[in-house]
Amino acid sequence: MLDETPELDNPDFMLLRLGRKLRKRQGVLDEWWRYYRGRPPLPELPRNAEQAFVDFQRKSRTNFCKVVADSTVHRLLALGVTAPDGTPDTAASRWWQLNRLDSRQKLVWRVAMAQSAGYMLVGEHPTQTEDNGRPSPLITAEHPREAIVEYDPETGEPRVGLKALHNDVDGYAYAHVLYDDERFEYRTRERCSPNRLPWGPDSWVPLDDGVPHDLGRMPLVEFARMPDLGEDPEPEFACVTDVQDRVNMGVLNRMAASRYSGFRQKWVRGHKFARKTDPTTGIKVVEQPFVPGPNTVWVSEGESAQFGQLDATDLRPFLEEHASDVRDMLILSQTPAYYYAGDLVNISADTIAALDLLHVAKVREHIAAFGEGLEDVMSLAAAQAGVLDDYTEATVRWADPQYLSPAVKADAATKLKSIGYPLDVIAEDLGESPQRVRRITAGAASAALLAASLLPANPAPTAGNTAAGDGGVTGGE
Repeated sequence: MLDETPELDNPDFMLLRLGRKLRKRQGVLDEWWRYYRGRPPLPELPRNAEQAFVDFQRKSRTNFCKVVADSTVHRLLALGVTAPDGTPDTAASRWWQLNRLDSRQKLVWRVAMAQSAGYMLVGEHPTQTEDNGRPSPLITAEHPREAIVEYDPETGEPRVGLKALHNDVDGYAYAHVLYDDERFEYRTRERCSPNRLPWGPDSWVPLDDGVPHDLGRMPLVEFARMPDLGEDPEPEFACVTDVQDRVNMGVLNRMAASRYSGFRQKWVRGHKFARKTDPTTGIKVVEQPFVPGPNTVWVSEGESAQFGQLDATDLRPFLEEHASDVRDMLILSQTPAYYYAGDLVNISADTIAALDLLHVAKVREHIAAFGEGLEDVMSLAAAQAGVLDDYTEATVRWADPQYLSPAVKADAATKLKSIGYPLDVIAEDLGESPQRVRRITAGAASAALLAASLLPANPAPTAGNTAAGDGGVTGGE
């Protein structure tokens, strides 16, 4: 008999726990694999069942909100942190790589675009230490379902933070209340559901009397998606939710018209329908013997019975309406029109730049706000590592959100070099990370030094110079 004590260090418990998770996801994996292999569910024929119509409605959903949010996430990429003078910071680079911020930052940007805010929490790394013996900083991405920040109404600075999560291992929920110099841990009095944590005054019990820390500020940093002054932040697609609903309704109408064009509405004349009484309501209803389908034949005993069908609906107005709604959505959300190509064929680079103008401006606003948050994260990381440098004056390097072809970039770099721009500045303008900038400048310096070392120390005198020299010496003698 296996020991099912709920502990992570108990291999018997973890065998059953992970095995059940493995079994639970098999159905979803099989469904995704069938779609990948081109074997999705077969199209359904019209039926009168309520569930069939719900499935029909579900197929009308076209998710443009994700396109709006992801189009911004694709342009947001922080390359690293440099010193105020632009030189790469070795300590910040180490913390950046230790916490995999090249990829984890995308988790925060995506949840901020999709759900209005993302968070990063700084704490002690469980396994890594600094040269001075202090634990290295651990930087984690946090979801707005589990984290929130309270701001000082006078200064607008973060004052208190909360991190609350459900532990699937023991079934309890845990919460951490975070201050500038102390943190308090709580646990629910009873096991609870992960989808709805209890927040009654008797639901939680304290686990400590407060644990002090020396970070100097509250360790939870919020990345809010472009909030208006005095308003709560909203997701990137908040301004187009009504248009998204309109698109889905239009697609549903088009699907209904398309389905009934394939199975046109029928009419019958001269047939005497039988009636029956509904046992539940007592209402007399007409029996419907004529059910459409590819394998059915309709027969009537009426002497003058006639059958016919209605004309098919023209789908072009539905398609034009759909294209118009999608364009409205892209315009309102400042998403480039080429995400919905439509009639855009063989467009030039200048046209793409013009279509990108508002989108790039929006992304630069996000960069300005999120860059401040990353500076706070690096300051907390430095405090955790015991480094005294002030990272609020550091510079967060971002990839250029504007797309430029390699030929345009190379031409710009060549012109900048010709007027005396330093190589490291040119490399930054090309979107290189601080580490790559250091490698590029170091490699260029090494190549220049090697070339100088290969030059002869004293150039050999020419024949004319030798004769003149000899003559001078002879004359002197």
